[in-house]
Amino acid sequence: MLTNRHTKSNLVAQRVQEIPASGIRKFFDLLASMEGVISLGVGEPDFTTPWHIREAAIHSLERGFTMYTSNYGTFELRQELARHLARLYEVVYDPRSELMITVGVSEALDLALRAVLNPGDEVLIPDPGYVSYMPCTVLAGGTVVPVPTRVEDDFKVAAAAIEERLTPRTKVLLLGYPNNPTGAVLDYEELARIAVVAAKHDLLVISDEIYDRLVYEREHTCFASLPGMQERTILLGGFSKAYAMTGWRVGYAAAPAEILEAMLKIHQYGALCAPIMSQMAALQALRAGEPDVRAMVAEYNQRRKVIVKGLNEIGLPTFEPRGAFYAFPSVARTGLDSDTFAEQLLIEAKVAVVPGSAFGQCGEGYVRCCYATALDQINEALDRIAAFVRRHDGGQSK
Repeated sequence: MLTNRHTKSNLVAQRVQEIPASGIRKFFDLLASMEGVISLGVGEPDFTTPWHIREAAIHSLERGFTMYTSNYGTFELRQELARHLARLYEVVYDPRSELMITVGVSEALDLALRAVLNPGDEVLIPDPGYVSYMPCTVLAGGTVVPVPTRVEDDFKVAAAAIEERLTPRTKVLLLGYPNNPTGAVLDYEELARIAVVAAKHDLLVISDEIYDRLVYEREHTCFASLPGMQERTILLGGFSKAYAMTGWRVGYAAAPAEILEAMLKIHQYGALCAPIMSQMAALQALRAGEPDVRAMVAEYNQRRKVIVKGLNEIGLPTFEPRGAFYAFPSVARTGLDSDTFAEQLLIEAKVAVVPGSAFGQCGEGYVRCCYATALDQINEALDRIAAFVRRHDGGQSK
């Protein structure tokens, strides 16, 4: 029985009460209760994990690999990951002390923020950005400082905008590029200017590069590969997107040994280790999954072109995303805010998208459309969206 001291309102921590529920989850819940819905909402590959990767996990089970691993992850996987990062980006990490396998990139992000933030430390986060960035910062005791981005600049965060928002409490710059939800990509020169700001103001950079392999018609730049940045960067990555391994829950963090050791302290008391079967699958993905990655990226690129062209023709202005698998059209012409647009589109047209407002204030007026679904479904969704927009034109002509 609750006492006067323990009321229902104060049983839950204040910081948790103040965090809004995920703007994505609301639409997933609605989606689950409806039939005939085309989902452009879930940020998940529609491909099945390639067979040889699944087979590696099955074989590991057959051999009895059902035990804990090192808190760092299996040494074999860390060695292969070190070779992978060196081959792709010419960054050299010691697999013994600078690499850790995590339960997806989501855990890596949480560990990074909790390991480095003191109460009140400020974290600069480009807006719009992934839905977990703000809540994880708050739960770690930090203060979120949004850095607005604009469609006029292809939603790229600028070094000058970052510098304008620095205060004596600023400790971390959290970057997520290629960007979820916008698909924006920062090239080498843009990242180099940000690196100058980071060095000048002694910022720690958490670089979430889960979409590093999903870039189109250009090369990805790893932030840690920039001159002088590896020593001040926590690099986050994983296997979910590039290898279609979302449900395997395996990611990684790469960081200076001192920081990684702090992250490990939290990891060992919480998750302990990523599942060994998932780690064996990830090892196979690194060793032999490159042809699969290239095939999936080529398919995503085709879908990207179709959905961007289709949305623009409907009259929903959409800049060209260069990474990840999201389009981010403006819905302003309908006169509906992003939340209402997404909800009514689901109810009336049975197409699921995510309101841009779920990703920050600068996402208002946009919706996120994931094109990690089959082309025939994308084309049908475009037809349904076109009919919906005609009914909610807001008085504007095409």
